[in-house]
Amino acid sequence: MATIQHPYLLFLGDAPDQLAAKTANGVKVWRPEWCIGQFRLPGCKADLGLPDVSIEEAAAQGAKTVILGVANRGGFIPESWIVELVKALGLGMDIASGLHTKITAIPSLKDAAERNGRKLFDVRHPSRDYPVASGKPRPGKRLLTVGTDVSVGKMFTTLAIEKEMRARGLNADFRATGQTGIFIAGEGASIDAVIADFISGCVETLAPANSEDHWDLIEGQGSLYNVSYSGVTLGLIHGAQADALVMCHEIGRPHMRGLPDYPVPEIPTAMDTILHMAKMVNEDVKFVGVSLNTSNVSADEAAAFKAKTAEQTGLPVVDPLKDGVAPIVDRLLAG
Repeated sequence: MATIQHPYLLFLGDAPDQLAAKTANGVKVWRPEWCIGQFRLPGCKADLGLPDVSIEEAAAQGAKTVILGVANRGGFIPESWIVELVKALGLGMDIASGLHTKITAIPSLKDAAERNGRKLFDVRHPSRDYPVASGKPRPGKRLLTVGTDVSVGKMFTTLAIEKEMRARGLNADFRATGQTGIFIAGEGASIDAVIADFISGCVETLAPANSEDHWDLIEGQGSLYNVSYSGVTLGLIHGAQADALVMCHEIGRPHMRGLPDYPVPEIPTAMDTILHMAKMVNEDVKFVGVSLNTSNVSADEAAAFKAKTAEQTGLPVVDPLKDGVAPIVDRLLAG
């Protein structure tokens, strides 16, 4: 898999609001040392708090890649962006995009990239073929985050675990399976865009055989309980062949996201189902912690829910944003 080179210039274009720049914001939060600054066109309503720099200034400061870290309505790329992006290619920078529209399908960008020997990365779209999974045991250790639903903090939790493990001098790498994660890691695969038969094989490729002291920390996607996206989750579980699992959950969610007729499962119930599926490829797999998003409840409600969940599961239960993930890593290393 090709690696996206840093430092980055985060391209916000004419983003209509802060939410539209959430991908760029994720890069800024987790890889601030990779970010030279932000580029904004007139009318941009998003601000990452980074220096505003022009395309020319970014090139002079050594930026290697322009990250299209903003989503607009329909995922298209307006002409005002293309003019600046062609300029960036001419000044020696690559371009990486997480938009639905393929930048490799835009003639002016493709021609400018070829003319200047630069690369275009469409991270939402697979750029290679993957094998069918073999299911064969492989050396190295792997942790996978899973969730009671989608968008409950699986990427954040995985990155927090990587940060904690690396701070302890451990051999660990975050393995990205979504567009924001790919920009943060510099490589990875948008697993939800992989043809279903090859999802598990893609994960085997993403987290291959490694040394016995190495941990691949694999970003989870979807949920077995969200019928819209359960297929990608099962493919991840089987391809990861995980040694350790972390359950992620948002307190107070009224129903499965996008599915008002489906209730969010209880954490112990979801853990039992997921563990059953994970043991198909690794009999020794186990849960090592529960990660909670407590942003929608009071401190007292969060504390009560943590205590109840810890009693139910016998595991460390944390909000990674407020508490950190040290207790989960402690349990992971305890074996």
